[in-house]
Amino acid sequence: MEAGAATVVRSQFGSSIPSTSIGRSGILTANGPNFLRLGTKFQPAVKHCTSISQPKLGHRKVVCRSRRGLVVRASLSSDSAGSSEPIAPLQLESPIGQFLSQILVSHPHLVPAAVEQQLEQLQTDRDAETKKEEPPASGTDLILYRRIAEVKANERRKALEEILYALVVQKFMDANVSLIPTIAPSSSDSSGQVDVWASQDEKLEQLHSPEAYEMIQNHLTLILGNRIADSTAVAQISKLRVGQVYAASVMYGYFLKRVDQRFQLEKTMKILPNASDELESDIQTAAGGNMRPGGDDVTSQARASHPEVSSWSGGISPGGFGHGIKASRLRTYVMSFDGETLQTYATIRSKEAVSIIEKHTEALFGRPEIVITPQGTVDSSKDEQIRISFGGLKRLVLEAVTFGSFLWDVESYVDSRYHFVMN
Repeated sequence: MEAGAATVVRSQFGSSIPSTSIGRSGILTANGPNFLRLGTKFQPAVKHCTSISQPKLGHRKVVCRSRRGLVVRASLSSDSAGSSEPIAPLQLESPIGQFLSQILVSHPHLVPAAVEQQLEQLQTDRDAETKKEEPPASGTDLILYRRIAEVKANERRKALEEILYALVVQKFMDANVSLIPTIAPSSSDSSGQVDVWASQDEKLEQLHSPEAYEMIQNHLTLILGNRIADSTAVAQISKLRVGQVYAASVMYGYFLKRVDQRFQLEKTMKILPNASDELESDIQTAAGGNMRPGGDDVTSQARASHPEVSSWSGGISPGGFGHGIKASRLRTYVMSFDGETLQTYATIRSKEAVSIIEKHTEALFGRPEIVITPQGTVDSSKDEQIRISFGGLKRLVLEAVTFGSFLWDVESYVDSRYHFVMN
């Protein structure tokens, strides 16, 4: 699925945000030997190495210097080597991905240095491929040459995806937030409730600017309705629909970080549009104008974006769907965008980022079994139902929005060192 796909989900503003399907499953864990080994094709020539032992921590770090700069090789601690506890739902498969997964377990603070090394090698490989000349057109040889080049390009793309994912995971680790493991009924809970993870809502809230968090609260209100404060109530919900909302929330977080970055820059430079500095009553009027029946009714758009809301909330709040949506400076700022600008900001920039959203969502929720009836509708008879509290749903959405925000950050960081974003 490519970024900018025709199928879209509606946001709070009536903007178009590309929707995503769900990718492959797995777990990210240390599954190698005691020492991290990087395949020879990725290793630069090393001149000087220094071994740094840390007995109290039970591991050893090897720092090597080469012409290309600092190279880090780390050994796993004895405790880490035997641990099978996943740190993220998705298993990384490429040699680079497996190398980074072990670094994440043993020395997460060394991930940026390891990523720099891998990006430099990817750039070297890509430059070498570009400089190669195609053989004379001789049928079979030319086809074979192009096929080999295609395979190598796909390998680089997969490695790039997994570099992005490892950096996202590392940002969660830096924030001391554990990613939710693969969704499955808990063996320790006889009721089959899936949300046995610890609440980390406060930590997740602190990872966003005050203006962005106001928008996130509105997003939660659109999804949970009048049950947003009823954290202990448990509901039986379609697992497929929860997965859809998770993926949509990741994309919302990506979009929100992108516009908040621009908002914060203009705020710092004191060049915000006048509309963003209006009195609260004027902002409320502007926000209320988008909740009128018909036309650009944000409530009907939100309902279309989140069809599962009615089945979760057990009824709409007294003010109707969307009741409780608060006006905010960032929301008004985004509403001032023209259609083309809004569409640009609502589009995920790279195929690699879209692929990560797909694969991470499927790793978390599993591959759904979707059956289309002869009438063209979705047969929900095989749709798995899960038991989850509204507090658990809130935690899922907060994590998803934060995942999208981090994805924007790491995509921008990696693109500054290895250009791959096309727009």
